[in-house]
Amino acid sequence: MTKKTRILVLCTGNSCRSQMAEGLFRHYGSNQIEVYSAGLEPRGINPRAIQVMHEIGVDISRHTSDHLSNYLGQAFDYVITLCDNAAANCPVFPGGRTKLHWPFADPGEAIGSEAEILRHFRSVRDQIAVRIKAWLSEETGKAISAN
Repeated sequence: MTKKTRILVLCTGNSCRSQMAEGLFRHYGSNQIEVYSAGLEPRGINPRAIQVMHEIGVDISRHTSDHLSNYLGQAFDYVITLCDNAAANCPVFPGGRTKLHWPFADPGEAIGSEAEILRHFRSVRDQIAVRIKAWLSEETGKAISAN
C-alpha cells in the first residue's frame, strides 16, 4: 500500500481559501492525499465559499473551521500557506517536509454587489484550482482533468 501524502493548508480565518483548497485537494487528489485545513483565527466557513464550491460539484458544507493548534505535533509532507499572515505566523511543524506559500486574495474581504462578491469568490476558487491541479500534476507526473 502506498503512503498518502499528508497536506495541511493554512490561512488566517480558515473560512474561504483554505476551505476551498481542502475541498479541491480532495476532489483532484482522490485517494493519493490526506488533506486538512486550519486557520490562525478560525471564523467559521463562509457560506459563499460553500456556494461557489457547490457550483463545481465539490461539497465543503460539512467541513469544520479548525485552529492550527489542532495539528501541532502532527507530521505533514507539505504545509501550504495561502495568505501572507499565515506564512509569517505559521509555526514550524516538526516532521513536516516542505512549507509552500501560495498567496491568494481573500474573497471574504470582497465588497460590492452580491454578484460582484460572488464573482470574486469564483475567481479565487478558480485560481486555487489551477494551482492545485498544476502542483498535483508535477507531484504525480499525471495530468489532472479539468473537472
